[in-house]
Amino acid sequence: MKNNLLLFLLLVLFNSCAELQTLVDQYPLEQEKPLSSSEIGNGLKEALRVGSINAANILSSKDGFYKDEIVKIALPPEAQIISNNIRMIPGGKDLIQKVEIRLNRAAEDAVKASTPIFASAIKDMTISDALSILQGNDNAATLYLQGKTYNKLKNLFLPKVKNSLDKKLIANISTNESWSLLTESYNKVANSFAGKAVNLEVVNTKLEDYVTNKALNALFLKLAIEEKQIRKDPLKRINDILKRVFGTLDK
Repeated sequence: MKNNLLLFLLLVLFNSCAELQTLVDQYPLEQEKPLSSSEIGNGLKEALRVGSINAANILSSKDGFYKDEIVKIALPPEAQIISNNIRMIPGGKDLIQKVEIRLNRAAEDAVKASTPIFASAIKDMTISDALSILQGNDNAATLYLQGKTYNKLKNLFLPKVKNSLDKKLIANISTNESWSLLTESYNKVANSFAGKAVNLEVVNTKLEDYVTNKALNALFLKLAIEEKQIRKDPLKRINDILKRVFGTLDK
């Protein structure tokens, strides 16, 4: 009788284990549960926070612009004819290089100030924004942030860039003054009869506007790269919320 009872209990136990395993198979573990809207929102905000900090840190470091061929700021394209000719003059190549270094340093200085503006825009992101961004293109979050911050950043960057370009350098002449001397001399030639005969165009580029636009374009380019890496590379998801939210895109 005891043996029969023991056999019955064992059968019940094994059947219960089998049913338990079936339930486990049917119902995912906690981490497999569907993401809540708040989790998606927090994940997107964290991705933008991490990406914007990384992008700003990369560009604001010394030579973050100048030694990166993708974002390096050269003289404005319309001034290419000036730089091509001045390089033929003794010392001209060094002059162009010094001016270009200062353009890039000005951009580095400006980019440092981007983080608080990014942080404010990220804080204001809605759940609806986050849901749309998660299923968007690889740069969807970057485009969202660009739309929210571009004008504010431009207004912030412009005076900083101008101040940097107005700093007195060698011979007590600033980068802006050097540029003015350079373009004024060239424009005299362009406006002359000989210049008009060969279709030379006057150069009226304001350096601070040019550098500010270049700095902004570079910042959002780097942010887009950071966003794509978080979306595509699990190793770039440096904390649990990023792993959980963007892990859903891997499936």
